[in-house]
Amino acid sequence: MATVSAAASHLASVEVLKRVKVTENEWDQRLDVARKEADAALERLRTDAAAAVREAQTEVDRERVARVVESRAATEAEAQTILADGRKAAEQALTGEGRRPAEKRSEILDVVLGAFGKD
Repeated sequence: MATVSAAASHLASVEVLKRVKVTENEWDQRLDVARKEADAALERLRTDAAAAVREAQTEVDRERVARVVESRAATEAEAQTILADGRKAAEQALTGEGRRPAEKRSEILDVVLGAFGKD
């Protein structure tokens, strides 16, 4: 009888090992699927992040160009105002407004040179 129960015990152990192996294979498959899903999700996130960065860079470049254009226009307008003031002062000096333009020399230079003439 000892041999029968030893054989039965051996068969039971083999069955347990088979079930453990099947369970192990199932979990390996589940882990592989989970890894593949995680890798795919990570790749999607990387792609989305790269697209978001490119979009943000494009928007920043667009805004930078707009600011440069605005600054150039403002600078050009200010330069034209300064030139007009200088021309007006020069014309006044030529026509001798005030009968003594030499006496107004410092005022004319202040207008023409603006902040550059001041120490």
